[in-house]
Amino acid sequence: MRRLLPCLLALSALAGCSFDPHYVRPDLPVPPSWPVGDAYLRQTEAALPSVSYRDVFRDPRLQAIIGEALANNRDLRVALANIVAARAQYRIQRADLFPEIDASARYSRSGYGNGNGAVASSGTGTSTGTTGTGTTGTGTGTTGTGSGTTGTTGTTGSGGSSSVDSVSPTGNTFSLGLASTAFEIDLFGRVRSLSRAAQDRYFAQEAAARATRLTLVAEIATDWLQYAADRSLLTIAQQTVQSAGKTVQLTQARLTGGIAPRSDLTQAITVLATAQSDFASQTTLVAQDVNALQLLVGAPVDPALLPHSLDEAAATVVPLPAGVDSSVLLRRPDVVEAEYSLRATNAQIGAARAQLFPTVSITSIAGFASTAFSSLFTAGAFSYSAAPSVTYPIFQAGAARANVTYSKAERDVALATYEHTIQTAFREVGDALARRGTIADQVAAQTRNLAAAADTLTLASARYTGGVDTFLNTLIAQRTYYTTQQTFVETELTAADNLVTLYQVLGGDSTLDAPASGPTVVPEQRLPTR
Repeated sequence: MRRLLPCLLALSALAGCSFDPHYVRPDLPVPPSWPVGDAYLRQTEAALPSVSYRDVFRDPRLQAIIGEALANNRDLRVALANIVAARAQYRIQRADLFPEIDASARYSRSGYGNGNGAVASSGTGTSTGTTGTGTTGTGTGTTGTGSGTTGTTGTTGSGGSSSVDSVSPTGNTFSLGLASTAFEIDLFGRVRSLSRAAQDRYFAQEAAARATRLTLVAEIATDWLQYAADRSLLTIAQQTVQSAGKTVQLTQARLTGGIAPRSDLTQAITVLATAQSDFASQTTLVAQDVNALQLLVGAPVDPALLPHSLDEAAATVVPLPAGVDSSVLLRRPDVVEAEYSLRATNAQIGAARAQLFPTVSITSIAGFASTAFSSLFTAGAFSYSAAPSVTYPIFQAGAARANVTYSKAERDVALATYEHTIQTAFREVGDALARRGTIADQVAAQTRNLAAAADTLTLASARYTGGVDTFLNTLIAQRTYYTTQQTFVETELTAADNLVTLYQVLGGDSTLDAPASGPTVVPEQRLPTR
């Protein structure tokens, strides 16, 4: 045993070779800075430092809903479970770097006998015969008869069988040992390459879970704001129903008094009916918004955590910190996932190359064996054996080299996917910045438009009541004001959603928080820049 262990350690020390291609992170397939121009006035907000969703979404109610979702959302639980599975797969693969040592202990007891407890035996015997002819003697029982060459005495004959009332000796065997079977000495780095590939896939799965988390937070914020917008639109529809109803009553009275035509009444009814239809539609949308939030949260949502209007909710979403470098995209979870997948395929090439070379393995056994337990651990009872072997496939019809080619093709696919992921991220950030650069001017214009529409409605109503103007102008002003209110809410929602989008496309949070009842997730492993 003292000689065997140093031999195993020496062979394991040789396993430092690797055929993995040297990994160098590809250059970013995008410009080093963000687009510039009239649409990108807010470009300095692009490089989002590592922030928490609490730094962007300041409303405590929204933070509470997000916290519940991180604890209960089923998609996130699936992502966390996939991390645990990937980590276990990595540990399984890494175990091949070490010999599997099995311990065994055995005891056996052996003996044989007939049904009466006596021992049956057979053998040869010498007998004396009184008469006989021939050259061969035969005997039965304890006294035999035989035939010999002289005719008077048989010399040697074969005894038949005899029965003796005695018990044969019984044997005991004790053994205790350790064994390592077919342990591969990783001379060419095949096992280590597979282990690195499994580790990179584990890190890629962790990044995928962070992407799921980021998407979840953004979707909750978006749906929360959508609920606020639909509540505002519901309020606008309800107010329009009330005002249009009063207009219908007034027009009906004027028609009854003979001072208004019937067309005024029908036109007033169209405004009322439109508002009533919108009120019913918005009531449905508000209920559906709650259902969407409950699905994301994975549990019922407390009504007290829901906003009352978009003005109230949008004010709690703050702009992002500033920065200028497009390399921030390397922090996006989907980009991190793509790079780790690229690393895994790079390691697979090393494993495929190593299969072109011989496989060296060793089987070793060491232990004690004795017929008595008291002498089991004595020096004379110890034995060992070591059997190294070398296997080299001399004919595979090109399968091994084809496997290398396949691994390189998989690496090329992963490289193209990685670069496309970065380009997509650059495009998404560019689109969000373009929207961010102009949304403030659009909101300001819609604010002025809303104020003008409200003033027009006030003047038109006063002129109609005073008999100066026709009802048609009042009706047009009322419709315009109603439409302008709806457009303003949509524009305000776009501005708030743009902040959520920037939070998401720039990577958002940089850590993955596991729920209290969920599995523990290791922190992200930083990528080397070699």
